Amino acid sequence: MAREKESVTPCYGATLGSVGIAGALWREVAESAGLGADTKVHGVGDGAEWITTQFKEQFGEQGQYLVDFWHVSEYLAAAATVIQPEKAKEWRHCQQGRLLENNSSKVIHSMTEHLEPEGQKEAPVRDAHRYLSNRLDQLDYAGARAKKLPIGSGEIESSHRHVIQERLKLAGCWWRETNAEAMLGLRVARSNNLWDSYWKDLAIAQN
Repeated sequence: MAREKESVTPCYGATLGSVGIAGALWREVAESAGLGADTKVHGVGDGAEWITTQFKEQFGEQGQYLVDFWHVSEYLAAAATVIQPEKAKEWRHCQQGRLLENNSSKVIHSMTEHLEPEGQKEAPVRDAHRYLSNRLDQLDYAGARAKKLPIGSGEIESSHRHVIQERLKLAGCWWRETNAEAMLGLRVARSNNLWDSYWKDLAIAQN
């Protein structure tokens, strides 16, 4: 999903294809939303390596990627139960405030002395520490907020529900991959306001 900064009308894309296909489609969707040679691209996601890799490949120096704030908060919430079990909520709120002010180093430092031993199976503090330490260039929440850009991926999560899941996850449904891909195309066409033109083009092609 992509949209211009001030727009309330997003453009969608969906595929069951490979990571490379998904990345190329991401670029196409951004172009449909108005991406040009001088456009600055603000990306938000959960920080998965394949997503950030595709973002860099597709948008290069035009792009700035931000880890979804609420995804980071889930890591902090899990760590809080170990670091401050009786004041977990207060500890998490403190770290969230630091992140919003771009003080990620303080957040990481606050976890350092509480790291679980290496090899421990359940290690929420170490997981949060590692997650943030590996994504220091993806935590510019203050910059995003100053530009009135989103810091969460709620828009795409909502899109999953009303564009894809509402139809493809009906109770009792089973799909062949080719049929699911075709249905994705129809759902995206309708969401992109291309429904009528799609059927007109199809009728012309069949005549």
